[in-house]
Amino acid sequence: MSDFAFRRLSPIILSLLTLISACTSNSSISQPDSPKQGEVNSANSVLRLGFISTSKVSALTGPIGWAVKRGKFLPELRSLGITEVQNVSFPNGPDLNEALVAGKIDIGIYGDTPAIVAKANGTPTRLISQDQVGLNSWLLAKKNGPHSVIDLKGKKVATAKGSYMYRYLVGLLQKYGINHQVTVVHLLTSEAKAALEKGDVDAIAASIGNGPLLKAQGYSVLDEAIAHPDLLGTNVTVITETYLAEHPDLPKRWNELKEASVRDMKANSEAYYKFHADISGYPLAIIKASYPLDQFSEQAIPAKGVQLLESTKKFLVAEHLAKSDFKLSDWIFPELKNNK
Repeated sequence: MSDFAFRRLSPIILSLLTLISACTSNSSISQPDSPKQGEVNSANSVLRLGFISTSKVSALTGPIGWAVKRGKFLPELRSLGITEVQNVSFPNGPDLNEALVAGKIDIGIYGDTPAIVAKANGTPTRLISQDQVGLNSWLLAKKNGPHSVIDLKGKKVATAKGSYMYRYLVGLLQKYGINHQVTVVHLLTSEAKAALEKGDVDAIAASIGNGPLLKAQGYSVLDEAIAHPDLLGTNVTVITETYLAEHPDLPKRWNELKEASVRDMKANSEAYYKFHADISGYPLAIIKASYPLDQFSEQAIPAKGVQLLESTKKFLVAEHLAKSDFKLSDWIFPELKNNK
C-alpha cells in the first residue's frame, strides 16, 4: 500500500481501535451458583466472554458454543472458581479490542487480524487457542459490475476494516499491483451487503457465511482467499493478563474442553451444523459451505495456524497498521508452545 493510501485509511482504522461500539449485546449463559467447597466466591468467579456476532442471538458457535449447547462448558470451569459466564457480543474485532482495553471483557474469541493489532498496540493479552484455521473470504462484485480483480481499478470496495477480510482484500490488491488504485471503504458486514445490493459499492470482501450466501443469490465471485493460502485467516482466543493471573489453570482447561468439543462436533456433524444454522440464521447449506469441520483443530495452536499468524503479523507491521512488531512466542501462553 502506498504512503498516500495509508494516510487516507489510517484515521479510519485508528478511530475503529479507539471508539467503542454502542451496539454490544450482553447475556449470561448461566446464573451464579452457590459456591461449592473449594470454589471462589468473588468477582473473579464471573467470566466475561466476548465474541463476534452479526445475528440477533447473542450466542457462540464453534467448539465453545457447542460445548455450551452440550452443557459441558460451565461444569468444566467450576473447579477453577468460575461460576458464571457472561456473553458479550460485538459487531467486529476493533470494537472487541476496545472492550479489552477498557477491561470490559476477560476473554475474546475473534479474528486474528484485530487480535494481532491489539497486541502490537500494547493491549496486555495472551493467546491461548486457535479455534478455526483457514478462514476463507470472498470478493464479490455488484450485479453488472466488475468481472475480474483487475477491473476494480478506480472502483470502490467495501469491507470491515481491521478484520481478517480487510487483510485479505488489501493483500490481494497488492498481489495485483492495484492497491493504490482502489478505494477501500469501511462498512460492517450487514452494511457492506446492503451497499452491494444497492450498487453503492462495486464489490465487497465478504466473511464466511455472507460470501456463500451472496454467491447463491447470483453475485459474481471475483476471487476467494482459499486461492491464496497466505491470505487465509484464523480465529483466535485471547485472555487478559489480569484474568490469567487470577486463573492460571484456565488455558489448559479451556483447550481440553475445546479438544473434546471438536471431536464431538466431527462425530455429530449434522447436529452441529443444525445448531450453528439455528444460531446464525443462515441456511444449513450456507453454514456447511462456510465452516468445513476440518478447519476446527483439536490442538490448542496448530503449526499451520502459527504460520498464518506470522504472515498476518508481518503484513500488519509492514503496512503500519500494527504499531510495533513482537514475537509470537512471547504472546502464546507458555504451556501451550509445545502443543503446537
